[in-house]
Amino acid sequence: MLIAVLAGLIVSILFIPFGKFFRQQAAIAVSLLPISLFLYFLSYIPVIRSGLPVSFHYPWVPSMGINLDFHLDGLALLFSLLITGIGSLVFLYASSYLKGHPYLDRFYAYLSLFMASMLGLVLSDNILLLFIFWELTSISSFFLIGFNNDDPVSRKSALIALAVTGGGGLLLMAGLILMGHLSGSYSIQEMADNAERLKNHALYGLILLLVFAGAFTKSAQFPFHFWLPGAMKAPTPISAYLHSATMVKAGVYLLARFSPVLGGSDYWQYTLLIVGGVTMLYSAFHSIFRTDLKGILAYSTIAALGILVFLIGIGTPESLVAASVFILVHALYKASLFLTTGIIDHETGTRDVTKLAGLRHVMLPLAIGGLLAALSSAGLPLTFGFIGKDLIYEATLHSPGILRFVLTAVAVLTNIFLLYAGFLAGIKPFAGSLPQQFKGVHLPHGLLWIPPVLLSLLGVLFGCFPAWIGEVLLHPAAQSMTRLTTVAPLKIWHGFNLVLLLSGVTLALGALLYWVRKPSEQRLSALTRFNALSPEQLFRRLYRSIIKLSVWYTNTMHNGYLRVYLLRIVVFAILLLAFRLLTADGIVIDLGTVSPVSIYELVVGAILVGGLYLSVTTSSRLTAVAATSVVGYCICLMFVFYSAPDLAMTQFTIDTLTVVLFVLVLFRLPPFLNFANNSVKIRDGIIATLFGCIISLIGLLVLSEPIRTEVSNYYGDNAYVLAKGKNVVNVILVDFRGFDTMFEIVVLSIAAIGVYSLLKLRLRATEKE
Repeated sequence: MLIAVLAGLIVSILFIPFGKFFRQQAAIAVSLLPISLFLYFLSYIPVIRSGLPVSFHYPWVPSMGINLDFHLDGLALLFSLLITGIGSLVFLYASSYLKGHPYLDRFYAYLSLFMASMLGLVLSDNILLLFIFWELTSISSFFLIGFNNDDPVSRKSALIALAVTGGGGLLLMAGLILMGHLSGSYSIQEMADNAERLKNHALYGLILLLVFAGAFTKSAQFPFHFWLPGAMKAPTPISAYLHSATMVKAGVYLLARFSPVLGGSDYWQYTLLIVGGVTMLYSAFHSIFRTDLKGILAYSTIAALGILVFLIGIGTPESLVAASVFILVHALYKASLFLTTGIIDHETGTRDVTKLAGLRHVMLPLAIGGLLAALSSAGLPLTFGFIGKDLIYEATLHSPGILRFVLTAVAVLTNIFLLYAGFLAGIKPFAGSLPQQFKGVHLPHGLLWIPPVLLSLLGVLFGCFPAWIGEVLLHPAAQSMTRLTTVAPLKIWHGFNLVLLLSGVTLALGALLYWVRKPSEQRLSALTRFNALSPEQLFRRLYRSIIKLSVWYTNTMHNGYLRVYLLRIVVFAILLLAFRLLTADGIVIDLGTVSPVSIYELVVGAILVGGLYLSVTTSSRLTAVAATSVVGYCICLMFVFYSAPDLAMTQFTIDTLTVVLFVLVLFRLPPFLNFANNSVKIRDGIIATLFGCIISLIGLLVLSEPIRTEVSNYYGDNAYVLAKGKNVVNVILVDFRGFDTMFEIVVLSIAAIGVYSLLKLRLRATEKE
């Protein structure tokens, strides 16, 4: 399992030395990676179907509770098959769609990294490991969304997506750490077994807030939805993969996975109902005003994500079964429509639905695929969308009290709008007469049109045999969320009932809306009057306010003068330490623990004070350096007096070397310093005196504390046994330096990458100017 998860990461690294080969000769061979992984996860279906989840444990940092723990159950298997299955088709599609692209190897490297990140996310059982993969999805999607890096709009969209999802990820990290700390375990399965411990804790509300922030930003819930339409600037294979089946469903997966851990409370239920309901209705309504195919699909995707959050919020077994079905339903028809849109754009040069028509005459197989995908999105009988829509209505109708009418009305209205949007994307470009400018359009290579048609046919196949796909894949996924042993089988026909009536009403009103309402730029322009109130504009205002605040803070606190930085650091330390000393209880200074001052200590102390006085009053740089060295040598003597010769030698060496370097540097500079005025000297003197007094008090308090030997005994007993070192001090230093060196290596590696990038940079003449 570890190899399966990290295979994409390994392949993405291999593109660095071998990218040129794959770009020019073997691009299609990269598709063997997701295909192999898809077959690998298919092999687990019999085991998961039998109700036996599979766990994998690989120690990583066990002392910190971080292990490579993977858990494959029904929910993880559903997402893994979507990630690798649709990923296989996208890899094949991209080999033809981006054929000849100068950065094709880079594209596959980013896509492989993203696939590995998503697999790690859905399979992780350790929440810290889950967060690592969560952030990797944000980083890799940033590169994918901004793949057309020559386009400033593409770069801007990638930055907005990273800012929104990255900010949510930061809050999610705090929530996950808090969950692990309060539950006493970082394993999701162990948390689920002891869920009441978290739900009954006083910080349960804060945990929900932090987890919701991560899930809502990643899955584009209102008011964080605006980054997703902007991300449509990415090439179509990226949109089809990230924004229909994988990345945007990461937040949905998180909510589904934590449903047994955090779900069941009113806070959980009503928050998800409100956010999901507002998102689905708002975005579905917006989708009917769009004229760009990608824009239509983007807003309908946001609406579908809102439906999934909405269903998880209902929290009943029926709604969670509906959520697991709709995850697959949406992935199939939306990926198909995205890939179809890419072909239309690739062949005609436009995505404007007001200009597209009659393409069935030149691309009949693609027209059939688009029709089937649109019918599945509409929920026509004998399509898988019909099963998903009926389950949504069944879930809302089983809600308690008046809530059932409100939720059902919202669901029906949303599905009407989504039917209209699906018909615009899947039927409108192929219906009617073929315009003259598209007479030369032809059916593209099979690698382009076969993937969307295959996905559409799967939507029909699963719609005709829902019981089979439900038993094999979807029921185990629902059982992972509900923790029930049995789930009602999926059926095509439930008889004449209210659910069937609502489905018929949805189809009739949606088809009527499509028939009477034609897309136009004028209606889209009418929405611009409300842009000032849109979440995107509010986000931009917040962004500008943060920039202004940052400029003010930088100019005020970071003005470039080292002396100002040191002054503020010392003042802050004085205030912090003084506050701690004044508010602490039971502080007693026992002067009896202080040894009497000897004559040689007094002499050395007097010399030290004299050196300090000379260093701050002299007008010569060299004299100041010499006086400072006197202070350093006096400290060396103090170390010798108190039996620390190793520290004394270190201080002596460093002090001597520093003085020599200073003298060499300052020798040819002007001999006089620029003195500050007397008020500045008095201020600095007072601050230095206060800081010295507080440090002296802390030193006396340390001497007054009773000696505790637990730590020293531990190092004494284990220094040689565990660290193979006879010198305890050296062992301690090596332990700390191990962490320090690790971070230094990371910093140096980043710097080396930056230097290498600058060396390889080839600028145009205009860019050099």
